[in-house]
Amino acid sequence: MTTSCVMKLLCQATRHENRHAKRFFGTLLTQTPQKRVFSPFCVLVPDPRKSTVFGLAQPFCTAEKSHTEPKRKAAFGSVGRRIPDRILHLINQDGESLGNMHRAEALKLMDQHDLKLVLLRANAEPPVYRLMTGQQIHEEQLKRAEKKKASPRAETVQKELSFSSAIAKNDLETKTKQIAQWIEKKYHVKVTIRQAKDSTTDMFMIFDQILETVAEKATYLSKPRVAREGASTCILRHMSDKELKAYQKIAEQKNSEAKKDENEDLKSSEFHQ
Repeated sequence: MTTSCVMKLLCQATRHENRHAKRFFGTLLTQTPQKRVFSPFCVLVPDPRKSTVFGLAQPFCTAEKSHTEPKRKAAFGSVGRRIPDRILHLINQDGESLGNMHRAEALKLMDQHDLKLVLLRANAEPPVYRLMTGQQIHEEQLKRAEKKKASPRAETVQKELSFSSAIAKNDLETKTKQIAQWIEKKYHVKVTIRQAKDSTTDMFMIFDQILETVAEKATYLSKPRVAREGASTCILRHMSDKELKAYQKIAEQKNSEAKKDENEDLKSSEFHQ
């Protein structure tokens, strides 16, 4: 009797296992495609040039991939001990050429004299380096900064003024003040004068009058000329430092000569009295 009971229990356990197995596999077989999920490590990568494939997921980013930027011109200064060139042309701190040598020899000289190595011309063959003191480097940096500051602007602003030859005296003074302000800012000023009807005013005389008013700052970039029938034009610009010095020297000479003539006239009048 005990044997029959054990056999009955074993049969019941087997039936339960078969029932659960059918339910599990039946669920998988009847599952709809929409409910299936893929591994988070793979996504569909659409590419118009290729068929749809599976690939590794990439982090979301709206920025374009960075490209290698062109090398910027290095600032003037010491290159330290990292010299990419095996052979170089070396100049000493006094500006004398020491010829071509291996970078190890250049570093040895640098250490012996407690100097710094500066790259002068990278495009030369071989590249040119110079041994310099810290003070020499600082002075050269100041020179280059001043030269860059004094260099002319790439684009010069040009202003324009146009008026009639019958312009009133007060209006002409206002226009001349505006021209002086623009000249002070180093702008070019194009002035166009239209010949008024029944006017006999010489337009070139008006140009000279304007220039005389701003003579301490301006000169002609383009001298007065007839642009078209009934209209003349010129372009004024700010004088360079060299031109200003020359103008001031001429003005001083004229003043000196004028004073000399006045003194001679006074002596002459006193003599005749």
